[in-house]
Amino acid sequence: MPDDAPTLDLLALLPEDWRAVLTPHLDPARTAALAEFVAGEYATRTVYPPVEDLFSAYRLCAPADCRVLILGQDPYHKAGQAHGLSFSVREGVSVPPSLRNVFKELGEDLGVPKPSSGNLSGWAAQGVLLLNAVLTVREATPGSHANRGWEEFTDATIRALDAMGSRVVFLLWGGYARKKAALVTNPQHVVLEAGHPSPMNPRGFLGSRPFSAANKALADAGLPTIDWERSAG
Repeated sequence: MPDDAPTLDLLALLPEDWRAVLTPHLDPARTAALAEFVAGEYATRTVYPPVEDLFSAYRLCAPADCRVLILGQDPYHKAGQAHGLSFSVREGVSVPPSLRNVFKELGEDLGVPKPSSGNLSGWAAQGVLLLNAVLTVREATPGSHANRGWEEFTDATIRALDAMGSRVVFLLWGGYARKKAALVTNPQHVVLEAGHPSPMNPRGFLGSRPFSAANKALADAGLPTIDWERSAG
């Protein structure tokens, strides 16, 4: 790598507690190659989320506090949308179509009124890890950072949670996320699969009742449930 090439230490950007649990599951050479790719993309392209938001999901939900994982595919690719939490957008940003379906299902499942904001940081604060399988994307180019190493990074996250001593409920939405079910091998955990909430997927998500099912799984393990009505932080 040239001396003037941009650099990015992904592990140094992670909170210390996450760095400790992820490192045993990561290949150093592949993580370094991912970091080199991501650094070059941020230096030469418009990439979302902004680098300061890259690990927002990890900052807002410590591994010891995680009770639910919601796994998306990759970040929103339009300006001002992605801020490091899967499906979430910042205050004041129009709610994207997939998130509208999430809120529709939330209403039908638990009777929760439609939230006024698409910011899901309130879920994160309660122990919901809002993770995408791929954590960066080029502007206007969905899937552009797939197969560059993020998948191994987020697989390591699932493996780290699988090793936790307390139940975690894994909500895997869509074919891309559902492939990760095989990574959950500890029988104390619960995997709930459904279709992707995108309007382009007319079946499989609406009617899946993931929020009540997640809370039942938590209650069955003697854990506090999620107040899904408290989405905004």
